[in-house]
Amino acid sequence: MAWFKRQEKGITTATEDKMDVPKGLWYKSPTGKIIDADELARNLFVSPEDDFHVRIGSATYFEILFDNNEFVELDKNMTSKDPLHFVDTKKYAERLKDVMEKTHLKDAVRTGVGKSKGRELVICCMDFAFIGGSMGAVVGEKIARGIDHAIKNKLPFVMISKSGGARMMEAAYSLMQLAKTSVKLAQLAEAKLPYISLCTDPTTGGTTASYAMLGDINISEPGALIGFAGPRVVRDTTGKDLPEGFQTAEFLLEHGFLDFITPRKELKDKINLYIDLIQNNDIR
Repeated sequence: MAWFKRQEKGITTATEDKMDVPKGLWYKSPTGKIIDADELARNLFVSPEDDFHVRIGSATYFEILFDNNEFVELDKNMTSKDPLHFVDTKKYAERLKDVMEKTHLKDAVRTGVGKSKGRELVICCMDFAFIGGSMGAVVGEKIARGIDHAIKNKLPFVMISKSGGARMMEAAYSLMQLAKTSVKLAQLAEAKLPYISLCTDPTTGGTTASYAMLGDINISEPGALIGFAGPRVVRDTTGKDLPEGFQTAEFLLEHGFLDFITPRKELKDKINLYIDLIQNNDIR
């Protein structure tokens, strides 16, 4: 039985010779399921064990939705300013510089124009990695310009929201973006162009109170957190216990705030289906 008994005592391995598992090879979902990182990427960052949708950014959404990942990015170098000279634990200007270097993003939204299933559309997609996907002046301006491009070129518009809400460092400038984007969406509706709103985890605060809930069709990924104020604030304000699953996509679908819940693997087909139905086109 020597095959499972140590034949020599005192065996040691030098630290530099030990075989450690490199970080990032495995992902553990909130339910405790373990999945190989490469397999997770191949599955569009959806855990096959429990269907948990891992947060992804604009680069991955563009890869999923645009044919061959081919698109033109609009206003790609637009960056935020610091008109209030805001300081909390650090200066806002320094925070912007740090997060740009860390994420390689210019702000919390990117706009792409390209073909999806053979037809051109405009997609604005938020990045939670950039200051929690917070909505500042640049976010509002880029969304407005994306809508303008859609109107000018008679293209459908898709908004992918992933945000913690307004950007506190820009105060009233941030809140102004709610009205600004809502007006632009009204102009899109007047032009009779489709607007598909996709809410992903999380979609909260002023984002939910404005463009995220104004779609011709509002959809969400499974399990996404969607709401305005947090559960604690709602509970304290209403003085009532909240129902189970409050502010999940499934709860909102049941209560009429969403039209559909669409798994990530079906997003491209479903979004284009909705566009075809709204425009009375042949189904692709």
